[in-house]
Amino acid sequence: MLSVFISGLINGNTYVLIAIGMSLIFGVANLVNFAHGSIFAIGAMVGWWFVVGLGWPLWATLLGAIVITALLGVAIEFICVRPFSSAPPIATLLSTLAASFVLDYSSQLLFASNTRRFPSLLPTDNLEVAGIRFGTLDVTILAVSLVSVLGLWIFLKYTRLGWAIRATAQDRDAARQMGISVAAIQSLTFAIASAFGGIAGVLVGMYYSNVSPTNGFNAGLEGFAAATLGGLGSLPGAIVGGLFLGVVEAFGVTWFGDVVRQFITFAVLLGVLWFKPGGLFGTFNPLSQEPLTGTFFGNTKGWRLQPWYIGIMIVLAAVVLPFFGGDYLIQIGTLVAIFSILALSLTLISGTAGQISIGQAGPFAIGAYTSALLTREHGWPFWLAFPVAGIIAACISVVVMAPVLKLRGHYVAIATLGTSAMISAALLSFQNITYGPMGVSNIPAPVLFGYTLNTPVAFYLLCLVILLGVIALVTRLQRSHLGRGWHAIREDEVAAQSSGIPLADYKSLVFAIGGFIAGLAGSLLAHQYTYISPDIFDLTISMLALTIVILGGMGSSFGVILGTLILVGTPELFRPLQDVRYLGYGLLLLLLIRFRPQGIWGKS
Repeated sequence: MLSVFISGLINGNTYVLIAIGMSLIFGVANLVNFAHGSIFAIGAMVGWWFVVGLGWPLWATLLGAIVITALLGVAIEFICVRPFSSAPPIATLLSTLAASFVLDYSSQLLFASNTRRFPSLLPTDNLEVAGIRFGTLDVTILAVSLVSVLGLWIFLKYTRLGWAIRATAQDRDAARQMGISVAAIQSLTFAIASAFGGIAGVLVGMYYSNVSPTNGFNAGLEGFAAATLGGLGSLPGAIVGGLFLGVVEAFGVTWFGDVVRQFITFAVLLGVLWFKPGGLFGTFNPLSQEPLTGTFFGNTKGWRLQPWYIGIMIVLAAVVLPFFGGDYLIQIGTLVAIFSILALSLTLISGTAGQISIGQAGPFAIGAYTSALLTREHGWPFWLAFPVAGIIAACISVVVMAPVLKLRGHYVAIATLGTSAMISAALLSFQNITYGPMGVSNIPAPVLFGYTLNTPVAFYLLCLVILLGVIALVTRLQRSHLGRGWHAIREDEVAAQSSGIPLADYKSLVFAIGGFIAGLAGSLLAHQYTYISPDIFDLTISMLALTIVILGGMGSSFGVILGTLILVGTPELFRPLQDVRYLGYGLLLLLLIRFRPQGIWGKS
C-alpha cells in the first residue's frame, strides 16, 4: 500500500502544477480559465516533438514547452479576456471555453489525434528503498514539481512583480490606484500559469509514456477538481488538493481498475461543490458571485422575427423536405430536429433562467441509454420508453444539481461540466448495465399505433412533431408566471430572492424541465443512430448546444432552429471536413461573444 501511496503523490504532483495555474489565474482575474487543459495538452505535444522530432534533452524540452505555453497564455489573455474586462463574467467564461475548442482542434489538425509514445528519457525502475521499486523519472518529476512550486513562492513573496500580482489578486482597483498596470500583471499571470501547464504536460507524457492532443479536457477537469478541492485562488490549497486527488485516484485504480479513474476525479469535483464549495483553504460567499447572464445577452435586441418567417419554416420542414428531399437530406433534417430539441433545453436553463450549463450532454446521454436499453433489453414499446427517458434524465439532473443550487456564477458552470463528465465516466465504468466502451447496438426502430417508423420520412415526421411540441412548451413556459420568475433570477438573483422568489425551487425546476427535454432528444438520437456509445456524448455535444443557443439568441425558440440549421445541417453536407467544423464551432462562438452576443433572433 505504501507503494500505491507514493505513486499517488508522484501523479498528484502533475495535478498540483495544473491546479496552481488555475488558482493563480482565478486569484488575479477572478475567472476560471477553461482553456488551461488545452494548454496542458499542447505542452505535452510540443514536448513530444522536441524529444522525438528534434532529439532535445529533458532540460531543453522543458524550457521549450515553457516558452511556447507561456506565449499561448498571453495570447489567450489578450484575445479572450482583455476585451471583456467590463463585461459580465459570462463573457470571459465562454470565451475561454471557445478558446479551448480552438486550441484542441488546431492541435489535432497539426499533430493528428492518434496517441504517440513519449520516450521517458530517464529510467523508470532502477531504484529501490524499503522494498519499493521506483525510477529516476519518479524522482525527477517530484523534483521538478517542488522546484517549480518553490520558485513561484519565492517569486510571489520576494520580488516586486510578485508583490504586484498579490496586490492585484487582493484588490484590482486599489492596485491600479497604486500605479500597478493591472492589464500587464494579468498577462504575466496567464504566462506563468500556462508555463506550469506546459511543464505538467511534459511530465505526464513521460510518466505515462504516451501523449495525445485529446488529453486536454480530462486534464483540465482534473486540475479543476484539485484547485476546487483546495480552494480556488489558494496556492497552498492547490498543492494539497492536487496531492490528495493523486492519492485517491491511485488507491481507486488499484482497487477497482483504471476504468474508474475519471469517475473518481469528477466525483471528487462534485463532492467538493456539494459540501464545501470554498474548498479546504478557500472561502465562499454565495452573494459575491455575479450572475452569469443579464445585461450581456439582453442589452441589444436581435432581428425581429416576422410571423411569415415561421410559416415558411413550417412549410419547408413539413411539406417540401419530406416529399421532395432525398433520404440523405431527410436524415440531415432529422438531426436538425433532434439537436434543436436539445438546444431548446438549454434555452430554458441558460437563456431564460440564466444558469449557464456546459453539460447538457449528460441528460442527453441518459435519455439515449434509457430508451435504448428499455426497448432493446426489456422489450418496452417506444411510446412508453420515450417519456420515461425524459423523466429519468430530469430526475438525475435534479438529484445531481440539487446540492449546488445555492451556488452562483462559474461554480454552476463547473458543476454542470463535472456532472456531464461524471455521467460519461459512469457509462464507461458500469459495463454490466451500459456495455461500457462497446456501446449499445441494434436499437429497434420506434413502433407507433402498430406502424414501424423504419423509413427516413416516417422517423423525420415523428421528430418534427415532437420538435413543434417542445417549441410550444418552451414558449408557453417563457410567457408564464414561472418564466417571469426565471427572468428575474437571470437578471438579479438577490433582487429576485428579495421579491419572494424561492431561488432553489425555481432553479431545480428549470434543470428538471431542461433535463427532461434533453432526455427526449437523446431518446430520438438513439433510435435514429441504432447504436450509441459513451464517446458520442462528450464535451463537443455540450459545446455545440451552447453555440447553437448563442447563435440563434439565448431566449429565442425559433432562433434555436436557425442556429441548428447553420451548425448541424450545413456541416452535415460536408462530412469530409468534420475535424475542421469542430474548430469552426469554437471560432464562431468566440466571434459571437465578441461581436454579437445577443444572437440573430435574440430577445431579452
